[in-house]
Amino acid sequence: MNKIINKNPCIICVAITGSVPTKNNNPNIPISINEQIESTQQAFEAGASIVHCHVRNDDGSVSSDPIKFKKLKDGITKFCPGMIIQFSTGGRSGSGRERGYMLPHCPDMASLTVGSNNFPNRVYENSPELIDWLSSEMIRYNIIPEIEAFDLSHIFQASQLFNHNRIKGKPYIQFVMGVKNAMPADRKVFEFYVETVKRLMPSANWCAAGIGKYQKIINEWSIELGGHTRTGMEDNIRISKDQLASSNAQLVSLTKEICSKYDRPVANWKEARKILDIPLRT
Repeated sequence: MNKIINKNPCIICVAITGSVPTKNNNPNIPISINEQIESTQQAFEAGASIVHCHVRNDDGSVSSDPIKFKKLKDGITKFCPGMIIQFSTGGRSGSGRERGYMLPHCPDMASLTVGSNNFPNRVYENSPELIDWLSSEMIRYNIIPEIEAFDLSHIFQASQLFNHNRIKGKPYIQFVMGVKNAMPADRKVFEFYVETVKRLMPSANWCAAGIGKYQKIINEWSIELGGHTRTGMEDNIRISKDQLASSNAQLVSLTKEICSKYDRPVANWKEARKILDIPLRT
């Protein structure tokens, strides 16, 4: 793929907490609702326009509690006005329909994985029945899905879902690379992903997330090739092999530096909502 000269604004998504990292891994990771709100505000002020949200119990264990999601959403809305709030429906935080019980709280976006794949120690299972139910709930509550593609087949499945009106809104596809036992961070595969999205869903926007040590290189490929990108302590707790990240805002700032390298302006929340066709809720 030839280098793309693209001066369009780059949307930065910050995944603040996730379900895996703990304070034993990095004491700076936000766990409580108040810590998450504060961390999100710092990342928002640093340049992130989307926040990807998980919630935890007080002991740091994973949760899918709708009440916690509502408290987090209310706090982010108050302190980060205009920021796009994206709930996770991922399988590490719950099982079955429990993964979508927070959707009636009407975030702007929610993640949606449209197929199964291997994770480091288990199968990340997403049955057709669960995918249909989650997508129907997103339609019901006017939530824009972010399709998480852990495998090439997920891009083809997303195209079928959009073509059959089982997913509404402007397609937004995220490539996830670097998960052990799933798709590695491979440049040729990455470029083929981009070409495949453009061929199957010409109107789609795309972004990418790199896990662990692959975060920076995936950020760079995304920005270089004209897409959007994701950073944050859910995916990576370090800024180098020997140095822990001090905050989500620090990781956002490093991503902004890559945008500057490729002359890509960073999208503010108004520009991000325009690009993704997500109006403010009234």
